[in-house]
Amino acid sequence: MATVHHWTGLEAKALRGALRLSVRAFAQQLGLAVATVSKWESKLADTAPRPDTQAILDTALSRADAAVHLRFETILSEMTSTGASAGRHRVTACGPRAWEYESWADDLDRIVVALSRQNFTFADSLLNRWLTRFKASELDEKGLYLFARSTALLGDLKRDQGAVLGPLSARRSYADARAIFTQLDIPRRVAQLDLSLAVVTEMSGKLELAARHYETLAVDDRLSRRDRARARLWVGTSLSKDGQHDYATRVMQAATRDFEDLTEPDDWSVAHQKLALARRGAGDLTQALHFIDIARSSGTTESPMQRVRLDTAHGHILLSDPATRDDGHLVLDQAARQAAQYGLVHQLRSIEGIRAMSEGPTGPRQR
Repeated sequence: MATVHHWTGLEAKALRGALRLSVRAFAQQLGLAVATVSKWESKLADTAPRPDTQAILDTALSRADAAVHLRFETILSEMTSTGASAGRHRVTACGPRAWEYESWADDLDRIVVALSRQNFTFADSLLNRWLTRFKASELDEKGLYLFARSTALLGDLKRDQGAVLGPLSARRSYADARAIFTQLDIPRRVAQLDLSLAVVTEMSGKLELAARHYETLAVDDRLSRRDRARARLWVGTSLSKDGQHDYATRVMQAATRDFEDLTEPDDWSVAHQKLALARRGAGDLTQALHFIDIARSSGTTESPMQRVRLDTAHGHILLSDPATRDDGHLVLDQAARQAAQYGLVHQLRSIEGIRAMSEGPTGPRQR
């Protein structure tokens, strides 16, 4: 429920609107003169009720039902973000209020869930609600923290959609978020953004550079053990994509043991998926099928992204054997349909690349 720490004419007008009362009816309900309420509405944030009247407004808001609270928050948000005109006076945003911080933090939790389900439209709408409402320059430390988290999540959204480079890309969002966390002196968040930027480097095809970044982060004490294990796994991913499959396998197996010790079944499943692709690249299809079967049976996530990745890896392995090539095409077709359904552009490109490779004059080639 909304609370107001200091009432001005702005909040009073928003409350009147939420209660759907005229100026006269609102004044009567509060036991005040109509002229007092009219003054609030003409001066808005430039005037503040007396302490005893502040208490009266507190009581009026606390007695209101949930629908009134929702309308109050909505009206106040509109007034503070877009500006509210009253006569010749104009009020513009002056930073979040206490209830907005809580709403913002709640929305960030909802965004994380939406991204895990690849509900990009909903996640984007929630992110825009906050990133367009405030400017970083008008925020205190708490607001800057929420702004930076929102910007980092925008980077995750852009990355999953395949927008890796450019002015409206994952790289730009991650770099902007990293700058704010650096300003706030939060080393763990800075290191996490370094890890995300390394992923972007890998996705843009700079495999050797990405591997070096991952190697550094795999022993970076700013990161949690889980994040360090992920960095180690991604070292192996970059090495495998660069053709160093046997070395990649050893690095990945070390990361897999970490995930097992940490009891992280989803990461453990992803690690086996990456191991399967490394063994496929090395020409060891028996081990590749063994690892992909483990990955498909051990993960707990219902993420469409991970299902597409698993099907893509499975299809890639099946295409590598002439005896299972038809099955591989069927599995890739399924992965492509799901990737298209959820707007997973980067995954669609990967699938198209695998198909093109399998249709070459000599059949499927080892990477």
